[in-house]
Amino acid sequence: MGDTNTGSRVALGAHRREDGQWEFLVWAPRRKSVSVHLLGANERVVPMARNEAGYHHAVLNDLDHHSRYLYRLDDSQEFPDPASRFQPDGVHKPSEAVDLEEFAWTDSNWTPPKLADSVFYELHVGTFSEQGSLDAARAQLAQLAELGVTTVELMPLAQFPGGRNWGYDGVYPFAVQNTYGGPLALQRFVNAAHSAGLAVALDVVYNHLGPEGNYLGQFGPYFSDRYRTPWGEAINFDGADSDPVRRYFIENALFWFEQFHIDVLRLDAIHGIFDFGAYHILAELEDRVELAAKRAGRDFSLIAESDLNDARFLQPRERGGYALPAQWSDDFHHSVHTLLTRESQGYYADFGSVGHLAGVLHDGWYYRGQYSKFRRRQHGNSPRGIPRSHFVVFSQNHDQVGNRARGDRLSTLVDFEAQKLAAGLTLLSPFVPLLFMGEEYGESAPFLYFTSHGDRDLIEAVRRGRRAEFAEFGWAGEVPDPQDEKTFTASKLHPHLREADPHRSLWNFYRELIQFRRVNHLAGDAELEITASEAPALLTVGRSAAGRRLLMIFNFSDGDAEVRLPESGENWTMEIYSAERRWLGAGGDFPRVLLAAGSLARLAGKSFVVLCQDTKRS
Repeated sequence: MGDTNTGSRVALGAHRREDGQWEFLVWAPRRKSVSVHLLGANERVVPMARNEAGYHHAVLNDLDHHSRYLYRLDDSQEFPDPASRFQPDGVHKPSEAVDLEEFAWTDSNWTPPKLADSVFYELHVGTFSEQGSLDAARAQLAQLAELGVTTVELMPLAQFPGGRNWGYDGVYPFAVQNTYGGPLALQRFVNAAHSAGLAVALDVVYNHLGPEGNYLGQFGPYFSDRYRTPWGEAINFDGADSDPVRRYFIENALFWFEQFHIDVLRLDAIHGIFDFGAYHILAELEDRVELAAKRAGRDFSLIAESDLNDARFLQPRERGGYALPAQWSDDFHHSVHTLLTRESQGYYADFGSVGHLAGVLHDGWYYRGQYSKFRRRQHGNSPRGIPRSHFVVFSQNHDQVGNRARGDRLSTLVDFEAQKLAAGLTLLSPFVPLLFMGEEYGESAPFLYFTSHGDRDLIEAVRRGRRAEFAEFGWAGEVPDPQDEKTFTASKLHPHLREADPHRSLWNFYRELIQFRRVNHLAGDAELEITASEAPALLTVGRSAAGRRLLMIFNFSDGDAEVRLPESGENWTMEIYSAERRWLGAGGDFPRVLLAAGSLARLAGKSFVVLCQDTKRS
C-alpha cells in the first residue's frame, strides 16, 4: 500500500488495476473496522485492512463490472463510497464500481488553447437542452465551435440529490451526476469537444459539500467547526488530521484532469476555503496540478472565483502569492451592469459610473482598498502588475442571472442596442471573456434557482433563505419556488430563437466580435489609453494590436454623442459599428474612413465603434 503515514499511493475509491483486480481505499480514521459490502448475485462482505493513518484497503480479484457496493463501518452502519465514481440511484444508494480506463480516447494530439487566447462559454447541462444530458449537450458542440468560443465550461457535475440542481450542492465530488449520464457520458463529451477543437472547463466546489446525502463526516474529520461558510460546514484544510482531507480534494482535482481529460478547473468561491497554515491548500493544489501537467505533457489550468479582490491568489510565489493562473472579476460585471441597467441596490451601490469601468480595465478590478458602501468598509488590494490575461470577465453568468429573484437575463432588462454594447465591452476587453449560455442570441428564458431535495425541512430552509437573500436588493413579490419542477423547466433554453431576428443578427454579431478578437489578439498587456467621461457617458480605449492601432469608443448615454478623434498620421478606418443597419441598429451608417486630423463623429446612443489605423508602415 505504500507509505502508511500518507495513506499509500493507491487511488481513493474503487478502481480496476492492470492485473484485473479491483482495489478499494477509504480513509476512516475513527473506525476500528471497515468492510466492503458487495451487492448483487455474488453478495458478500469483505473486511478491509487498516493502516496507522486510518486508511482501509482491500483487493478483490473476482469483482463483476458495474458491481454495486457500500462501506460497512464498525460492523454496523453502511454508506456509499466517499470517493464513489458513480451513484446510479442517487446520493443515498450504493456506489457502482466503474472502470474509467476502458474508454477509447482519440485526443492524443489535443493541445488546449492558452488562457490568454480563450473565450469561455458557461453552460448548465440540465437546462442547456431539452433532454438535459451530457450526450444532448455533446450534439451541440459544433454550433459552439462555429460561434468561435474556445472553451466550454460546465457547471458542477458532482452527484447531487435528485435530478434538478445547479450543482453546488454536490456531495460526491468524484461521481458524475447520474441524471446527466454518469462518468462515461462525460468522457464522451470531452473527447467530442476536443475533436471539435474545444477545450473543456469544469466547475468544482472545494469550500463545502451539500447537506443532503453528505456522509463524509461518518468516515472522518473532513469538516471544521472553526469556520463558517454561507453554504454549509467548512472543509478541514488546516486542523488536526487535515492532511488526508487535503489529499482527498487534491486527488479529486487531478482525477478530473487525468481520467476525464478536463483542461481547466474553475474553483468555486475560494473565499469560503479557510486555511491558515503556512502552505495554503490553494498553493499546494496549484503545485500538484503543475506537476500533473508536466507528466501529461499538456497544460492544465485553475481559475478561481473570489469576491475578496485579493491579488495574493494570482501573485507569483516569489511575491508571496499562490500563483493561480486566473480569477473571475466580478467588478467588471458590476460596472457594466450598472451602466446599462441603472440598478443601484445591493452590491450595485458600489458602481454606476464610467470611471468604475475604466478602473477595472486599467487594473483588473476596481476596488483596491477604497471604501465600499455596500460592505461599509475598505475592500480589496491592488492587482497592479498582474497580466490582464489572468482575469476572466463577463456581462452575465449563472450567479449574476440566477441569483436574481426571477432569474432575469440581460436580454429582459435592457434593449437590443444595450445587449450589443455589453457584448462589445466583454469580447473586446483585454481580459479573458466568458459568455453565459444563450446570451449570444438573446435568450429570453430566465435562469432560476432550482433544487430537487428530498428532505422537507431542508426544502423549507432553502425557500426561506432565498427570500432573505433577495431582501437586500429590494426585489419584492413572489419568488419562484426552487423545489417546483416548473422552476427548472422554465429555465431551459430555446435555441430555435436564433433562427429568426433579432436573435439571428445578435448571434452573428457575437461571432464577428469573437473573430475580430482572435485576429487582433486582443487579450494581453498592451498599453491601454483609457478616457472616461460622465456627461455624456463615454469610454474611449486606445491600444495597439496585431500591427494596428485600435480606438474603441463606447457610448452609454441614451442619446447620440459627438466625439472628436485624436489627431494622428494615418486616417481611421471603421471596423465595427454596433448601430449599423446590418446589426439591426437605428444609428445609420458610420463613415468608413475618417480623416486623421481630428475628425468629428456622431455615435448613436447605447452603441460602440471600433476604428483602426495601420501602423505597420510607420
